Amino acid sequence: MARAFADITFTPSVKAAQARYGSRAANEGFERAANRAAVLTAREADFIAARDGFYQATVSETGWPYVQFRGGPPGFLKVLDDRTIGYADFRGNVQYISTGNIEADGRVSLILMDYANRRRLKIWARARIVHEDEDPGLLARLEIPTYRARVERAVVMTVEALDWNCPQHITPRFTEAEFAARMAAGEGDAGG
Repeated sequence: MARAFADITFTPSVKAAQARYGSRAANEGFERAANRAAVLTAREADFIAARDGFYQATVSETGWPYVQFRGGPPGFLKVLDDRTIGYADFRGNVQYISTGNIEADGRVSLILMDYANRRRLKIWARARIVHEDEDPGLLARLEIPTYRARVERAVVMTVEALDWNCPQHITPRFTEAEFAARMAAGEGDAGG
C-alpha cells in the first residue's frame, strides 16, 4: 500500500480518533510505508474496467461534500495511464453540481464497488473538466460509441492515493447479468 493514502486521510483529528478507539498503533504502519506513489496496477485497471458505476464525492466552495453516483456501461471509467483515469460526462439532470465543484476545487474521492464479490476500491484524485473544443481526441478516447448518451465534457483525474477497503460489511448484491450467470451456472441461490 502506498503511503499517499495515510498522507491524505490521517489528519490530526483522524489520528486522535484512532488513539481514542485503540487503532492508532495498527494504522501507523501506513504512514511508514516506503512506497509514496499511488499508481494504478493491472489489478486496479481490471477492476475499474469491469465497473458499470461508481460514487464520486466533490466539495463545494462552502465546504459541503456532494456525493453522486456515476453510471454507464462497464468500462466507461477508463484508465488512461498508471496515474490517470477519466470518463465521458454524460448529460444528466443539468444541475452541474459535481461539475461546478470540480471547477472550484478539483479534489474528488471515488468509491468503486463490486458488491457481488464484496470488493471496494477507494481513489483520491485531482479532477479537471475537459471540453471537446479543448481536446477532441481525449473525448473521442473516452466516448463509448455504442452507448446512447450525450457526452457534454470529460472528467480527467490524476490519482493521488488509493486503497482497497475491507470487505467485512459489504452486503452482496447482484446485477441482473450477474444473477443470470449464477443461475445458469447452477448456483441456484445467488447469495452464495
